[in-house]
Amino acid sequence: MSNGLLIKRGSMVRAALVLALLLGSLTGKSASAFPAGAHVAGSVEQVYATGLPGGASVALIAPDGSVVETRTVTAQGGVLFRTVTPGDGYRVRLGSGDSDPVTVRDATAAPWDPSIYHQSMPSSGYGYLTTRDGTKLAYTVHPPTSPAGQAGLPHGSPVPATGTDYLPPYPTLIEYSGYSNAKPDGPQSGIAVLANLMGFAVVNVNMRGMGCSGGAFDFFETMQSLDGYDIVEIVARQPWVKHNKVGMMGISYGGISQLFTAQTQPPSLAAITPLSVIDSTATTLYPGGNRNTGFAVEWALARQRDARPASATTGQRWAWDRIQAGDTICAANQALHGEAADLLAAIEANTHYDAAVADPLSPNTFVHKINVPTFLVCQWQDEQTGGHCPELVNNFTGTDKKWFTFTNGPHIDSLAPEIYTRWFDFLMLYVAKEAPILKQALVRASAPVVFNAAMGIPPQDSALLPVDPVQLMPTYELALAEFEKAPMVRVLFDNGAGASPEGRTIAGNPYAAFERSFSSYPAPGTVAKSWYFGANGTLRDSLPSATNVDRYTSDPNALPLTNYAGGTGGGGLWGNASQWKWNWKPNPAGTAVSYVTAPLANDTTVLGSGAVYVWVRSAVPDVDLQATVSEVRPDGNETFVQNGYMRGSMRKLSTDSNNMFKRPGTLLAPVPTFLAADVSPMPSDEFVRVAVPMYHQGHVYRAGSRIRVTIAGPNGAQPVWSFDNPVPGGVIDISSSPAQPSSLVLPVVPGMNAGAPLPPCPSLRNQPCRPYVALVNQTIS
Repeated sequence: MSNGLLIKRGSMVRAALVLALLLGSLTGKSASAFPAGAHVAGSVEQVYATGLPGGASVALIAPDGSVVETRTVTAQGGVLFRTVTPGDGYRVRLGSGDSDPVTVRDATAAPWDPSIYHQSMPSSGYGYLTTRDGTKLAYTVHPPTSPAGQAGLPHGSPVPATGTDYLPPYPTLIEYSGYSNAKPDGPQSGIAVLANLMGFAVVNVNMRGMGCSGGAFDFFETMQSLDGYDIVEIVARQPWVKHNKVGMMGISYGGISQLFTAQTQPPSLAAITPLSVIDSTATTLYPGGNRNTGFAVEWALARQRDARPASATTGQRWAWDRIQAGDTICAANQALHGEAADLLAAIEANTHYDAAVADPLSPNTFVHKINVPTFLVCQWQDEQTGGHCPELVNNFTGTDKKWFTFTNGPHIDSLAPEIYTRWFDFLMLYVAKEAPILKQALVRASAPVVFNAAMGIPPQDSALLPVDPVQLMPTYELALAEFEKAPMVRVLFDNGAGASPEGRTIAGNPYAAFERSFSSYPAPGTVAKSWYFGANGTLRDSLPSATNVDRYTSDPNALPLTNYAGGTGGGGLWGNASQWKWNWKPNPAGTAVSYVTAPLANDTTVLGSGAVYVWVRSAVPDVDLQATVSEVRPDGNETFVQNGYMRGSMRKLSTDSNNMFKRPGTLLAPVPTFLAADVSPMPSDEFVRVAVPMYHQGHVYRAGSRIRVTIAGPNGAQPVWSFDNPVPGGVIDISSSPAQPSSLVLPVVPGMNAGAPLPPCPSLRNQPCRPYVALVNQTIS
């Protein structure tokens, strides 16, 4: 090569550099390049980037060239910009280098590129699927298994089962949540084990930002719902999925996620079975305006800890173990985990109702969009999600194939034996599209193992499931017709006091003493029955004829924060009565007021929400009211039934549908506005009316029993809910007079009597029973 050629080429290079510098000055950019290995993508009202230098400062540049926001890259090399206005042409700038332009989308559920749904997944084992914005979610596929395998014995490929072969294609269910669902070496969730035993394949998927899944976690942000849409469509197209339609199942978190996913209406979703869910975040997080630090805040903090980048001490440990074993995708997926939303900050910033923040997180506002068959179960005394789930019933207007079951009991009782059989029927009919009789023998044979593991019931006490007419039908068509004859609402009463199918009765085992079904909720003919506060701690049918004022000192520390001393796992709160450790204490004298009816002449069935209306005078600017309704029994014991909560300064009631429930308030179901603008201190020199909405209940107060309502400061009447940030206590006066009658209002179903005797004390699940201790009110007039 000649020197002349080298000189010529060198001149050309210098000229090119000069030109590049000139172009850079004209465009406002230097020649500094954006990192070649970085990845930038637009999402729904978000832009994210990975592969950047940890700790670097980067900016999001709008299409017009302005700076939208500046953020610091996580130690793992990721950055996420939230709440970005949809549009084309956004860039990420590092130093003086810009990324290629990306598009920010809106929340439309329709896929951006349908070709993403043609991803291949194995019929068994661990892997990753890619959602519409490029995020990789971890999953594990569990094919159907035998009872022996689930009992801990070796098992390999799908095995033959009674009446059918577990060979692909399988009816398939998705369990989708932020727990360690996708952990490939188990243990699986209990509900996934049950589904496998029924002959269903289960695809366990970790939400974005959790475990080995990519992305950044936030509580049910829009992308989590759209991820659910994408998961359904990707899984349904696998050749091993029967009918190329999938169902969803899960309890609690995995139940709530179904509501969020189903509202997006993925075409390949066959049915959902949400169990033990919420109706809104507010009724669990802020009961009556008082922050639930005992469960809701602790749950949020636990999810925030899980969402941290995986390491030996943070995040979900199984993800760290996979990274150490060489899972490079899991390692790369940690890049955005450091951008997880600060849930505690969000909780503290939203102490009042803000529709823009609260409504997207409230199933009340969107379940009308769900258009697939639905089987939903909740418990009145659910110690985690709370007893407000029945509020959803009348909002499910998008499908006429919907069945709701309610019972007393703890969080796990959505899988009690009498519900388990119908859950199985529903999945067989609407997902597998098979007659339940084909697999009912296997399901019944596995019951002892299932209920021993889930609820601590000795195998000999759960050997049989209830007789189910649907499972006796010889064809799919007959079984479907039999199932669809069932009324929309089923209520299991006195759960814990019933006998197992073989006639064995052990107090506390999850069998109902009797059940009733209804075509609507509240039940047809329900009336609002009022009992009025009177002198000497009485509750009367008639309005008071004179003024009575009782006084107590509101003290949130008068009782322990909670009333349960044991753990909440199988064999503890969820186990049988001999393992319960209730510590439901009477309120100390002077810290509460109490009102009791005369003995009831007839059984009084209460089903639905109710309220306590009290005329209150407070010596301090605010007061937290906890109303507790209980049954004082003829045998001298008292059974807990339900609570309600209200902060006095938030007492203003909504007069229209512009509220958290999107419905007008009623006498039985008042709706506070919870708006910051409506907060008003309690006047010190006059009585004001405060409505305390009660959580829902389904309870038969027996003839000869008395109904009691107790008003006190919060705490001491729930297993794990508690309130350690109430307003300061003070002297509280409760008045009841002809002009200002304080009252308890409950939804009574006329003429409905109990189908069983008074249950033993204790026996009812999550309804502690103690010796009745009368409370003498301090009367001042």
